[in-house]
Amino acid sequence: MSQRKILVTNALPYANGDIHLGHVMEAIQTDIWVRLQKMRGHQCIYVCADDAHGTAIMLSAESLGITPEEHINQVKREHERDYDGFLIGFDNFHTTHSDENRELSESIYLALERNGHIARRNIRQLFDPEKNLFLADRYITGACPRCKAEGQYGDNCEICGSTHSPAELIDPKSALSGATPVEKESEHFFFTVSAFTEMLREWIHGGAVHDAVANKLGEWLKEGLQDWDISRDGPYFGFEIPGHPGKYFYVWLDAPIGYMASFLNYCKRERLDFDAWWRPEGDCELYHFIGKDIVNFHTIFWPAMLESAGYRKPDSVFVHGFVTVDGTKMSKSRGTFINASTYLNHLNPEYLRYYLAAKLGPGVEDLDLNLDDFVQRVNSDLVGKLVNIASRCAGFIGKNFDGMLAAEVDNPALIKEIQQASSEVAALFEAREYGKALRQIMALADKANQYLNERKPWEIAKSDRQSPELQQICTTGINAFRLLAGYLKPVLPAMVANAEEFLAIEPLRWRDFDSLLLDHRINRFQPLMTRVEPAAVQAMVEESRESWNRRQDGVETEPKMEAIEEIAEEIDISAFAKVDLRVARVAEAGLVEGADKLLRLRLDLGVDDEGNPVERTVFAGIRSAYKPEELKDKLLVVVANLKPRKMKFGVSEGMILAAGPGGSDIWVLHPDTGARPGMRIS
Repeated sequence: MSQRKILVTNALPYANGDIHLGHVMEAIQTDIWVRLQKMRGHQCIYVCADDAHGTAIMLSAESLGITPEEHINQVKREHERDYDGFLIGFDNFHTTHSDENRELSESIYLALERNGHIARRNIRQLFDPEKNLFLADRYITGACPRCKAEGQYGDNCEICGSTHSPAELIDPKSALSGATPVEKESEHFFFTVSAFTEMLREWIHGGAVHDAVANKLGEWLKEGLQDWDISRDGPYFGFEIPGHPGKYFYVWLDAPIGYMASFLNYCKRERLDFDAWWRPEGDCELYHFIGKDIVNFHTIFWPAMLESAGYRKPDSVFVHGFVTVDGTKMSKSRGTFINASTYLNHLNPEYLRYYLAAKLGPGVEDLDLNLDDFVQRVNSDLVGKLVNIASRCAGFIGKNFDGMLAAEVDNPALIKEIQQASSEVAALFEAREYGKALRQIMALADKANQYLNERKPWEIAKSDRQSPELQQICTTGINAFRLLAGYLKPVLPAMVANAEEFLAIEPLRWRDFDSLLLDHRINRFQPLMTRVEPAAVQAMVEESRESWNRRQDGVETEPKMEAIEEIAEEIDISAFAKVDLRVARVAEAGLVEGADKLLRLRLDLGVDDEGNPVERTVFAGIRSAYKPEELKDKLLVVVANLKPRKMKFGVSEGMILAAGPGGSDIWVLHPDTGARPGMRIS
């Protein structure tokens, strides 16, 4: 299979709000597809950016008492944090407020103008005389001209459902100042998109979009395309139109160009040829993942702009539906409008990656996050089926065979069946039939578990712990797990990275599924996935609801931290006695890729009653104070009975104790204290 050159984007989040589950679903869908391509050896580049222009951002910054630049920079940091929390592997995340986007937006506009695709004419709009700006429809309120309902916006009535123009509202008011708007004339710039009707018809029906989307777009084309207003009057946060001071590009003109700008920024860093990827004669592929609410911008205006400016059009625009929760639209008052950060406060991101993938297909249907089903499916599939295969076999291999797998498997037919599924699973992921792919993987996991139930290695171990049969059975199970985990790597990258460490293998690629692990030593098994606790799901919903209530009450969204002198809530001596503090020796210490503050520590806690070594892997935020080599053989105090916690970088099986104000001033126990590993601190 020859290597493909693929550029992938998902829709740009608006830099005026939080990342929520709708954004997360789209990014997960895109990320899975990209990870598949990379596993298969293709050059696949995934870029995105914040959509950082428009009146709304300008007004938000004004209300916060900061500049628009400060506002969008802060939001960008939060967006990157949230996407990173869900393991979204962008190759570049940029902003539309960039030099690259200004350069490309101006050059594309000038190309449209040269080619005769820009028209100019005067229009009349409502104007706020106090704020001194033209008002978009959403900034005008009044009574509906049909049913007379008060407080309706300038484009439609939420009571009777009728549509209208802002000028038709009864007693219209500016939502920004309360002033009565006045009509004012201004020259605007229009893109004559109708000139591209035939090109668009061929492109749309040539496989660029799903059939359901193509049918809807066909209706729009039949009705006739109207010129698109691409200008806004100042004050406006955005790019000025070249040669026309006080006139700005409408945010939706430079937003999709932001895809190109993010890629250009990446090209500068990685020394790639931008034109080789964006000119029509190139052999590259271009794909956009978007929601159904922005189809017109991506499948009408955008390809027409690209055609006029001499750039390549997308090979496909993949359109998805909305996310609902428990069968209804996400609701802030019910706590089901869930922000990414709120989810991450309570739950493993890979729970959601798996659940959404299990329900995703190539169509535009809405996807429902049923919270009860979410708990059941993740616990059943990931913990009860997939991880269960490894956990049932790893202990026997580790204790009885020094971690060494057998030279052959006990059931070659089962392993062959799992291997033969690789091409079909890849094809399903490629076609965005994620739900079908996961059902096939879990059906194979069922067969692997059924095999173990029939062979009962635990029964064999009772009579002969060194039995070659026992080794071969468990080697079969470990190989089945490796294959199934590999198939799930695009969906569960962090869990599979931990599985690769357990299996002592290099990062899995799709071509690796033709081979097996035989005569190979694996590492000590560590928990790869813990069960979803319903209480954590409920806590997430409660936090979402409380956040909304605080906003409604005018209270800060994020409560202020207590002063450092404030003492935590008291506990009694019986609660404290449950904390098992032990001395541990640092057997290994290393950096954690992608984490600025963490070190990965492998801790030696001595031996148990049977002489088996007791070890823990702990992630500790002490990188600012210690280099990994400085910690080797140091003695620390660790909370040994802390429940393992799944983190982005792996499972942390405890917590070390340290003192100090932070930064470089963090202190741990020194090796000359006379303590020994495993000693209890009382």
